[in-house]
Amino acid sequence: MTACHFIRNFFWPFALACGLTLHAQSLEVPFLAGHVNDNAHLLSASTLNALEVLLQTHEDSTSNQVVVLTIPSLQGEILEEYSIKVVETWKLGQKENDNGVLLLIARDDRQVRIEVGDGLEGDLPDITCGQIIRNEIVPRFRDGDYEAGIRDGVAAILAAINGSYTAAATKGNEPDFMFRLLFFGIFIFVVGIFTVIALSLQGAISWIMYAFLTPFWATFPMISLGVKIGGILLAIYLLGFPTLKLWFAKSNKGKALTEKWAKKWQVASAGAKSKSGRSSRRGGGFASSGWSWSSGGSSSGGGFSGGGGSFSGGGASGSW
Repeated sequence: MTACHFIRNFFWPFALACGLTLHAQSLEVPFLAGHVNDNAHLLSASTLNALEVLLQTHEDSTSNQVVVLTIPSLQGEILEEYSIKVVETWKLGQKENDNGVLLLIARDDRQVRIEVGDGLEGDLPDITCGQIIRNEIVPRFRDGDYEAGIRDGVAAILAAINGSYTAAATKGNEPDFMFRLLFFGIFIFVVGIFTVIALSLQGAISWIMYAFLTPFWATFPMISLGVKIGGILLAIYLLGFPTLKLWFAKSNKGKALTEKWAKKWQVASAGAKSKSGRSSRRGGGFASSGWSWSSGGSSSGGGFSGGGGSFSGGGASGSW
């Protein structure tokens, strides 16, 4: 048997089979479960939830879709190639705006990348992404503080999109402080509204909401502002709520204010029901334009998805 026959009949099929096997064993893109996908288990539950709330709020107000992915290892993949594979699979951002961003961390390979959608490259150019990685993320990772690195990186990315990021201004602990302050503002806005509603309600439902909101007042202020300040705010809530309820019940001004609030909730509720009725009569359920794609082709499980955004390799990479 000649060498040509051997290559054609034996070696080439064998090499092809090996190549197909290696391709089949390439690192798969995980399911897109939310804004924060911590597959390497680098974040505590409280930090993960706080980041999820922050990024969801940012998306609701701007439509930009910033997503974090941590993985244990690249398993031999090239960081930049795998990052592109992830964003092409997840299709982050809106199709018409291409406004998605991926922060990818490969723990065991000690590599990190920020991948930027075409529509945000003006706000997040390569040089800015490199500064965020070098100044905000890598120093924390080298100290073994992955949570701080991810928090500071996310805060810097959002600041850059908003036009307020400068490398010199965000060194040290300032991004962490900015993140905590922003998180506390979101908490006050959301939980504060429910607290006011609970105060305006009458009967047992008011006290049920008081008990329901207590764990939120006990947890989130301490996470964002520290144990001391968080404890003070918790004490104010625990004592202030019953005190205000008593004032509402006994004073004329309190009664008038309660009635005023109650009427506002009734009007708002009636308006919401009216809009809901008109929407249902038109035969339309809720549908967000361009947001029907689900990662991995799965139509079950999870309500989070990308929207068809495009990426052309903009961003930066780093290691620690």
